[in-house]
Amino acid sequence: MNHMNNHNQPDQKFLNKIAFLESKQRETLIPPEALIRQMPIQKNHTLLDVGAGSGFFTIPMAEATSGRVYAMDPDRRMLSVIKEKAKEKGLDNIELIQEYIESLSMQHESIDFVMASLILHEVPSLKVAIAKIYEVLKAGGHLLCLEYEKDDKVIEGPPMAIRIPSDELQRVLEFTGFNIVKKTKINNGIYTVLAAKGAQI
Repeated sequence: MNHMNNHNQPDQKFLNKIAFLESKQRETLIPPEALIRQMPIQKNHTLLDVGAGSGFFTIPMAEATSGRVYAMDPDRRMLSVIKEKAKEKGLDNIELIQEYIESLSMQHESIDFVMASLILHEVPSLKVAIAKIYEVLKAGGHLLCLEYEKDDKVIEGPPMAIRIPSDELQRVLEFTGFNIVKKTKINNGIYTVLAAKGAQI
């Protein structure tokens, strides 16, 4: 089923989303360059940003490698924002993909590092999304997930009903075949999980 967003005119909801994604508050809370510098990314690595949005992480990822960086988002308007940012920065190693995670059709075992920032709580099936990411990662490749903790004391963020508790995300990752490398709490509301795809036996 094709459920791409094909809007040509910016609507208020889209503009509001851009405003949030580009906010200084978000950049202070989750400094993208600092976070990328801590990741196991090498200069020749091929990277994938799923649910890339306005390129909050795509751009620093593209600056961290001479390899290809795939920016995947179902909304072509978001991809247009990334295209403009890349042009402004003089980056020519970003490839735009209009697709949903659960429909990910990239070559298996072709990616060294995947970023999934505040997107997994939006997918219809967490297990399917993680399995798709696992397929495209090379053995020894890494996945970094950022998500909102399911905590009633933290009001900001998506509805509590769709949030993914960190222990549930860890269970799904391990069930799929990932090894948990590191879990970090950015603040009371957001956590990160860095996971590695084990070598094939």
